[in-house]
Amino acid sequence: MIPVEQAETIILSLVQPLDVDRDSEMLPLLEARGRILAGSVTSDLDFPHWDNSAMDGYAVRYADVQACSAESPVTLAVIETIPAGYQPQCVVAAGQAARILTGSVMPAGADTIVIQEETQRDGDRVTILAAPQPQAFVRKRAAFYQAGQPLLPSGLRLQAPEMAVLAAAQCAQVKVYRQPRVTIFSTGDELVSIDQPLQPGEIVDSNQYALASLVIQAGAIPVRLGVVRDEPEALKQAIAIALDQSDIVLSSGGVSVGDYDYVEDILAELGGNIHIRAVAVKPGKPLTVATFERKAEGRGQEAEKARALEAADPQFPLSNAATLYFGLPGNPVSALVTFCRFVEPALRKLSGLPERAWKPTFVRAKTQVDLRSDGKRESYLWGHLDLVDGLYEFALAGGSPSSGNLINLAGTNGLAVMPMGKTHISSGESIYVMQIG
Repeated sequence: MIPVEQAETIILSLVQPLDVDRDSEMLPLLEARGRILAGSVTSDLDFPHWDNSAMDGYAVRYADVQACSAESPVTLAVIETIPAGYQPQCVVAAGQAARILTGSVMPAGADTIVIQEETQRDGDRVTILAAPQPQAFVRKRAAFYQAGQPLLPSGLRLQAPEMAVLAAAQCAQVKVYRQPRVTIFSTGDELVSIDQPLQPGEIVDSNQYALASLVIQAGAIPVRLGVVRDEPEALKQAIAIALDQSDIVLSSGGVSVGDYDYVEDILAELGGNIHIRAVAVKPGKPLTVATFERKAEGRGQEAEKARALEAADPQFPLSNAATLYFGLPGNPVSALVTFCRFVEPALRKLSGLPERAWKPTFVRAKTQVDLRSDGKRESYLWGHLDLVDGLYEFALAGGSPSSGNLINLAGTNGLAVMPMGKTHISSGESIYVMQIG
């Protein structure tokens, strides 16, 4: 077994991010939501586009109002009203003002806004009751962004704020990285699909649904191969097909030391370079990580199905980099924990996100209950992370904490970390919690 951090380092070193030219596409703006920018974006527009008012009030010359007060007000002639979207027609001269609304273009001659709460209007004249600061409430052209400068950096995931910025910059299309393809299959003669009646000894293959959901959350495309029986030839064919159509392959089950755990031998037979066989983590000890160099000619007759998929799907073509294989434990809880701790960081790096976004997010929290572990491996205990009065608090999920209890994983959003060698953490102590979900 190798330590968790060493496993993380090895995995991230194996990932080659998508190429900005070869692995990108142009999409209409709305279709790019949630995708990752491939290359920085610039605009030929200044933000604001012109000097404008930040408040409703009156555009004035500061020189006319700098000494006024409630006891010594100044009265100005109102020469124009400037609503939003209107081009001012007049120049504000000495002794004059223009009625202006929020966002409206500043008229020539004016350099300051007096908010309407500090004025008194009488017909075509306005009395200023308090002296403003110079250039008060004036948003200067290019104060937020200057045309030609980087507007959004490469590697940024496009969410609502970024979509708004791009729309304001009139970017109707944007260049984004393609979505990584992740093929998923489960191994085990005891597994059945969701629509099959259960026979004694059988269990439903829940891993397909959990892992596919996590892949989608990570911004990638899941390709589900379903259940593969514990037969070497069937496994070999499934793995060969998966390798030829994927950036990453996820199998669950078959990586322990049981009589029917064939995955590792098949990986070696197919030319895989195995980097990790087990990690000192609980749950999730049996974790296999391997790489396969992609070859244009495929891997035998099994690759024909992958080539057919390539012909039918324009997003399919993959770069000739290595395919990364994760053999996850079959235990559903272990599969979820190992995905969040090891697979998701690999997907983040692959997808084009910047280095600061690769690793999981850990926060300091106060545990509300005693935490226990055997201390032999770094342990992850699932539960609820809440922000209370500005501080995080962690509570274990209810029910049995067994890794076989998939039910009490529902609704959890944090994994409390118990370091190797630590067997007990008392209620009220500070711990690290990995955020999930």
